Amino acid sequence: MKHLYAIVSWGIVALSVLHMLATLHIFHSLNSAALWFFSGGITLALTGILNLLHRTYGHIAPGLRKVCIGTNILMTVFGVLSGIVTHAGIASFALVLGLIGGATVLSFSRRALIQPATLTA
Repeated sequence: MKHLYAIVSWGIVALSVLHMLATLHIFHSLNSAALWFFSGGITLALTGILNLLHRTYGHIAPGLRKVCIGTNILMTVFGVLSGIVTHAGIASFALVLGLIGGATVLSFSRRALIQPATLTA
C-alpha cells in the first residue's frame, strides 16, 4: 500500500503538470480565465505534494494527517462537482477521480504510511 500511495500521489503531481501545460495550449493570452485554469494545476500539485508528505511523515505528524485527509475529501467532492458541471468525458473524469479518490482512501489507511523506523536521514 505504501507504493500504491506513492504512485497515486506522484500521479496527482504529474496530472497537475499536464494541467498547467494545457493552459498554454488552451489559452492564447493571459487573462483571468487562463489564470484560474492554471491555478487548478497549482492546487493539484499542492495536493499531490501534501499526500507525499503525509505518506512520509503521517505517523509522526498527526496534524499533517488531518489536513491531508480533509484536503483529499474536499478535492474529491470538488472533482465530482467539476466533472458534472463541465460534462467531463468519462476518461478524464475516471482519471481525476481515480487519482484523487484513491489518495483519499489511502490517506485514511495507516498501512499506506512509511513507518518511522524506516525513515532515513
